[in-house]
Amino acid sequence: MSTAILTGAPVPGSSLADDLRSLGFDVRVAADVAEAARLISAVPADHRVALVDPRFIGHVHALRLGLTDPRFPAAAVPGALTAQPEARPALVRALDTATAAVGAGTSPGAPGAPVTDRTVPGSLAAAMDAGGTEVRRPELGSLVAAVPTDDAARAEAESALASVDDEAVRLRSAVKAHDGFFTTFFISPYSRYIARWCARRGLTPNQVTTASLLTALIAAGSAATGTRGGYVAAGVLLLLSFVLDCTDGQLARYSLQYSTMGAWLDATFDRAKEYAYYAGLALGAARGGDDVWALALGAMVLQACRHVIDFSFNEANHDAVANSSPTAALSTKLDSVGWTVWVRRMIVLPIGERWAMIAVLTAVTTPRIVFYALLVGCSFAACYTTAGRLLRSLTRKAKRTDRAARALADLADSGPLAETVAAIGPRLGGSWSAPVTALLAGALMIASALTQPFGSWHTILAAVVYAMLSGMAVSRPLKGALDWLVPPAFRAAEYCTVLILAARSDVPGALPAAFGLVSAVAYHHYDTVYRIRGGTGAPPRWLVRTIGGHEGRTLVVTVFAAVFTRHSTFTTALTALAVAVALVVLVESIRFWVSSGAPAVHDEGEPA
Repeated sequence: MSTAILTGAPVPGSSLADDLRSLGFDVRVAADVAEAARLISAVPADHRVALVDPRFIGHVHALRLGLTDPRFPAAAVPGALTAQPEARPALVRALDTATAAVGAGTSPGAPGAPVTDRTVPGSLAAAMDAGGTEVRRPELGSLVAAVPTDDAARAEAESALASVDDEAVRLRSAVKAHDGFFTTFFISPYSRYIARWCARRGLTPNQVTTASLLTALIAAGSAATGTRGGYVAAGVLLLLSFVLDCTDGQLARYSLQYSTMGAWLDATFDRAKEYAYYAGLALGAARGGDDVWALALGAMVLQACRHVIDFSFNEANHDAVANSSPTAALSTKLDSVGWTVWVRRMIVLPIGERWAMIAVLTAVTTPRIVFYALLVGCSFAACYTTAGRLLRSLTRKAKRTDRAARALADLADSGPLAETVAAIGPRLGGSWSAPVTALLAGALMIASALTQPFGSWHTILAAVVYAMLSGMAVSRPLKGALDWLVPPAFRAAEYCTVLILAARSDVPGALPAAFGLVSAVAYHHYDTVYRIRGGTGAPPRWLVRTIGGHEGRTLVVTVFAAVFTRHSTFTTALTALAVAVALVVLVESIRFWVSSGAPAVHDEGEPA
C-alpha cells in the first residue's frame, strides 16, 4: 500500500492527484509540514509514503520512476520524495527538523536542498542524505519533472511536457542499454510492445519468466525426439523462449515490477533453459545412435567457466581504487567508433547470438554440429575476453578493497579441507602466488584425470594434493592483480575432472549422471554470484561445508572412480551425489530468495 501527501493546496485544474492515484497512491492533502508529519504518523508502518509539491508539473513516468521503484528505500525527483518502510524513520526525523524550523520562523525549503529543488520534498531529501540515508535520484533524460515558481516557468514546463511523448520514452527505457546485436536489432524492436501488452493485462515479469522457462523445456523435449521435425520445432521454440526472456526484463523496467522472487528466477532460469536444451539435444542424438553427452557436458563446463571469469573479474575490480589502465582507455576510445562496439559485442557470443546460432543449427544440422559450433565459438570468445582482462589487470594500477577480496574468497567456494590448509598450512608470498598456485593445482588435477588409468589411486592422491594447493592459494586475502583467476581455476578443475572421469569410465549412464552433478554444482555457484551482487553476501558457510567445497567434491568423485571401477554403481554414485547436492542447494536457495532479507533487484544480464 502507498500513500501520497500533497504538501499544500492543489493547483486548480491540475491532474496531479489523478496521476498519483493511477500509480497506486492514496492521495491526501496537508496544509503545511506539521500536518504532513501528522498524516504520515497515521499511515501504517509497513506502507510506502510520498510527499509531493502540489505545483509539480511533469510526466507520469517521471513520477513512476521517482516514487514507485521497489529497489530503493528512498527516492526523489524534483518536487517529489518517497520513502519505503525502512527509510521512514529518516523521513520522520527530517520532518521533525523541518517542523521545528517552521516553528522558529525558518523556511524548510532552504539550505541543503539542490538548487533545482528548493521545495519541501527537496529539502527533506537533502536532510535525509545529510543524515546518512541515501536518496536515489533516477535519471529522467527528456522526461519533465519541475516545480515552477512563476507563470513564465510554468509555461516553459508545460511546453516541455507537451513536446515529449511520455509513452515513447517509457518504451525506449524498457530496453536494456547495452544488449547484443541480435537482441537489439532482431528482438527488442517488437518485444517491448509485447512487454507493454503484458503490462496492460496485468501480467507480471515472473509469469513471463516462467513462460519462457516452460517454452525452453518444451523445446528441449522436442529436440529429445531425435527427429528432423522435432529439431525444427525445437529451434523455433528456443527463439520464442528467448523473446519471452527479453520481454520479462523489459516488462520489469516498463512497469517497475522488481521483486526478490523475480531476481532469483531471472538469475537462474537462463542457465536452466540453456543446459536443459543441451540435455535435450544429447537425448535426441542418442535416439539416432550418436552419443554426444561428452560434448554437451563440455559445452556446459565451458559456458560456466566463461561466466565465472566474468563474475570474478567484475567483483575484483568494480570498486577498485585508481581503476584505470591503457587497455581500458583504448576500449573507451573504440567505443566512439560505432561499428567496433557491435563487433566486440558479437564476438563474445552473448546469449542472443548464442541462442540464435543454436536454434538455427538445431533446425538444419545435427546435435553434434551444434555442440562443435558452441565449443569453437565459446572457446574463441573466452580467449578474447580473458586476454583483454589479463591486459587490463597487468596494466591497471589499482588497489583492491576488502570487499573485493571477500567476494573472491566466496566465489572460490573453498570447503573444509581447503579451509584447514589455509588456516594451518604455509602462507604463500608474492602478488602472483595465489593465481599461479590455483592454476597449477587445477592443471595437476586435470592432467592426472587425463593420464592416469580410470580408477587409479594416483588420481585420488592428485585430488589430495589439489585440496592442499587450493587451500594455500586462498591462505591470504585475494587482492593481487590477477587473483580474480583463482575462482575460474577451481571451477575448471572441478568440472573438467568430473567430465574426464565420466567420459573415461566407459560406464553406461555415467556422462548423463555427471551432467546432472555439474548442473547442481553450477547452480550453487550462480546462486553465490547473485547473492553477492545483491549485497547480501555469499551462502552460509554451513552450506558450503555440507556440500564439501570444490576440493571436497573433486576428491569424492575420484574416490567413486576408484571404488566403483567399471561398474554401473559409478553411475549410481554420481547420481546420488548430484541429487544430494541439488537438494541441499535448492532448499537453501529457495529459502533465501523468498525471504524478506533477499535483495529486491533485477538482473540485467551478462554479456556472455
